[in-house]
Amino acid sequence: MLLPRPHLLRPFLALAAGAFALTSPRLAAQAVRTGTVAERFQLLCANCHGKNLEGAMAPSMLDDVWTNGGDDESLAKSIRTGFPDKGMPAWGAAIPDKEIRAMVIYIRELRAKAAREKTQFVKPADSMTAQSELHAYQLNTWVGGLKEPWSLAFLSPTQAVVTEKRGYLYLIENGKLADRPLSGVPAVDTGGQAGLFDVVPHPDYAKNGWLYLAFSDPQQNADGAKVSLTRIIRGKIKDGALIDQQTIYQGKLEHYIKAGGVHFGGRIAFDRQGYLFFTIGERGQGPHAQDIARPNGKVHRLHDDGRIPTDNPFVGDAKTDTTIWSYGHRNPQGLAFHPITGELFDAEHGPRGGDELNLVKKGLNYGWPVITYGMNYDGTAMVDITAKAGMEQPLTYWVPSIAPCGANFYTGDLFPKWKNQLFVASLAAEELRRVEIVGGKVVAQEIIFKSIGRIRHVIGGPDGALYVLLPNRIARITPAP
Repeated sequence: MLLPRPHLLRPFLALAAGAFALTSPRLAAQAVRTGTVAERFQLLCANCHGKNLEGAMAPSMLDDVWTNGGDDESLAKSIRTGFPDKGMPAWGAAIPDKEIRAMVIYIRELRAKAAREKTQFVKPADSMTAQSELHAYQLNTWVGGLKEPWSLAFLSPTQAVVTEKRGYLYLIENGKLADRPLSGVPAVDTGGQAGLFDVVPHPDYAKNGWLYLAFSDPQQNADGAKVSLTRIIRGKIKDGALIDQQTIYQGKLEHYIKAGGVHFGGRIAFDRQGYLFFTIGERGQGPHAQDIARPNGKVHRLHDDGRIPTDNPFVGDAKTDTTIWSYGHRNPQGLAFHPITGELFDAEHGPRGGDELNLVKKGLNYGWPVITYGMNYDGTAMVDITAKAGMEQPLTYWVPSIAPCGANFYTGDLFPKWKNQLFVASLAAEELRRVEIVGGKVVAQEIIFKSIGRIRHVIGGPDGALYVLLPNRIARITPAP
């Protein structure tokens, strides 16, 4: 592995070199047979670097003192070529490149874990006040009594709607949740990661009343098996019911996959011209994300009534799904347009490590599963490359994974220093994250709060407050008094 400060190792070099000369062939052979990256690290690296990077014969890798570079490429090179003159073997002949990439991810995970353990994060209560880097804020429960709320949309300054993953759509009037959900909502597959997802009003909702929903659509295939795929509908609210429903997008039955399961996407966003964008995950079938004849693993674009725009990138090709706007996505659950530039950003789940924030552009390939900054959940390597010609790089990626979900740019006036910055909700990391983007680059990130449960969405309200969907309630963030 890497020796950040070799001048401290001189007393150990002769001993280490002799030990490696005796054990390297045996260790190399065993390393090839070892299953997970954690096991491989303990076998090959922990003796010198410590089982948690705390250091042993070699210095700690938990600081930021790097003699040979601490970026991913430098770490991989150090593992691959070693420093034999300093007692560190070259493991490149014994370990494939994709396993070396997994080792780099594992080092990143251990470093992040150590940093988290030394950091005190704000943990919200039902009511609290805290100081972020740019603003002091207070957080209070706005609406309680929910179960896994997935999306929130404001219809007016006094009225909102909220979806629950389990298939319910509720009205909220003046901060009070309706006693019962709206009737008429279609049947929803709720197994695994399936459910009722995004709810978004039409940009001209005040005049036309159209409300758009994304959900996992339960069907049966030709063999009678239960299957589902993300579907988009619109309807209008009247007398406690969703009426006048129209299907905006429904995939071909042959593209539906076994009900339940994973990676549905399910996020909706309108651009300034009124085009409807939405996401469908690859449903756990990675190669489908590269297949432009399939809807899975894509960002899609339609007119608000479901018509296919004539300038979509694959219109005119009978072998493609012409609703596709971009492809090579894994499970994009965040989708938001920048309020100034109009650029489209998606936040999507990677595997273990490699969650991504992407600038989504027409017809481009975002690489999954050919390139990724992550590895398999069981700690085994996935691929050996993170970049390839013709495939886009993320603006940033998160290792360890944060499991990003809903994302929105703040456009209110209550927090002027947060204006036009992106807020990202996360599931696994249980945090609300602020991401500052300047000139198409991520220049700063901050964890606003953490460790309160899985957060599925964040959205600005018409009052300038920031609303966050926690596991059983909606919190409202306003300036501290």
